[in-house]
Amino acid sequence: MRRLTPIVVNFAHLFSMSLLPLSTAWMAISKLAPEPVAFYAAVFFLVNATYICLIRELVERTHDVTAQVRKILWIRSITTLCLFGLAAVIALKYPLVGLEFVFVVWLSISGPIRAERKRKNLARPRGR
Repeated sequence: MRRLTPIVVNFAHLFSMSLLPLSTAWMAISKLAPEPVAFYAAVFFLVNATYICLIRELVERTHDVTAQVRKILWIRSITTLCLFGLAAVIALKYPLVGLEFVFVVWLSISGPIRAERKRKNLARPRGR
């Protein structure tokens, strides 16, 4: 099976990211109807899937990543992908619960990233 090139994966990721404003607007206009909320969660699923492909390509090209870190990345990626998929299914029946599920998963992903950025910014010496 032929692998996707990083350029194709990058375009797929950018395309999926471009669907976020559309899905957000559709949710707002519909006042959180089930289908738009499920579509919103599905867009997060797609964004996460294409991001996993990008990270996989990056990790495979880097020899500095240990097997343990690769395993952690893989488990975390598949877990969040499944949770976003589950949120899309839940949103079809219970839109608010599905939306809350998306937010909780997103915050669990971005929380450690924001904390690491803050830690790095605090460690930098301040110039005059």
